[in-house]
Amino acid sequence: MSDTYLKLDKLTLAYGDTVAVKDLDLTIAKGELVALLGPSGCGKTTTMRSIAGLLSPTSGRITLDGNDITRVSANKRNVGLVFQSYALFPHLTVYENVAFGLRLKGIGGKDLDAKVSAGIKSVGLAKFADRKPAELSGGQQQRVALARSMVMEPKVLLLDEPLSNLDARLRLEMRAELQRVQKETGVTMIFVTHDQIEALALADRIVVMLDGGIEQIGTPEEIYNKPVSAFVADFVGFENVFALENGKLATSNSLVELSAPVPPALATKAAKGLAWRPRMVNLGSGPYQGTVRGTSFAGNTREYLLDTPLGPIKAEVDAELPTHAIGSTLPFDLPLAAAAPLSRYR
Repeated sequence: MSDTYLKLDKLTLAYGDTVAVKDLDLTIAKGELVALLGPSGCGKTTTMRSIAGLLSPTSGRITLDGNDITRVSANKRNVGLVFQSYALFPHLTVYENVAFGLRLKGIGGKDLDAKVSAGIKSVGLAKFADRKPAELSGGQQQRVALARSMVMEPKVLLLDEPLSNLDARLRLEMRAELQRVQKETGVTMIFVTHDQIEALALADRIVVMLDGGIEQIGTPEEIYNKPVSAFVADFVGFENVFALENGKLATSNSLVELSAPVPPALATKAAKGLAWRPRMVNLGSGPYQGTVRGTSFAGNTREYLLDTPLGPIKAEVDAELPTHAIGSTLPFDLPLAAAAPLSRYR
């Protein structure tokens, strides 16, 4: 990857008097596949719309490939956008849908046919060129929308919740398809999603957003294993999250002693909180006690919800282990060696 290709500099975006994104800084390298991840209302789609030129910033600057495009109209930015709804023309064939933008640019004849045929082939739909959208599956329609954007040779390709309308099996197929197309073409790709599994599976880097700002940026491994805040930890599956005060776990009404002294590694990080995944909880032994409030079978594992002095605790164990009935009291531990230290707690 090269140095900065797309840069958002102190970008502030608003709808009327409502500020949706404030002073956002983000740099993306050429050829990166980046996910904007977060819950509804966090500013991820607004940020994408500004890159596409569909929303003008209140302040700040957007540069692409060394050029300031902050005030450049959407149709002159050479930025592709694949909508969540695909936005295909129902009366046109796959071929004509893919050709539409090229025709507007004045491309025709053999050049048009070569570009359209290559685009359709690249997403595995060469046999479906004469079909109309209604004759295609959801996954195939998604591929048509992808091909239509790709044939325009955009400098950046934006995708809005690209897999949200697909069932579980098609999601897996389209993940692989998006990765293949992106790696083969080298296009810089940014996709918006609220699905952390989708972001972890697809992205080179993930930008986690909250309340119009960036909460954490990192590789999928960094986001998954080393969340920096309580929000990110909870969002990527650390369901047991606590503030840390004076070397103790802070609950809603008290401070609870840790099961062991804070290790030097955690102390030197000045952790403001600690987080454990359900799988990290030692169920059946330890200094704490909890009452089973709920249990569910999840294939290879069994999940438990415990009522404890710490508050609700979620634990996960191998399904072949003996089961514990609702109402039974169990010892458990939150091992410090497994905890993720949080530099921010809010």
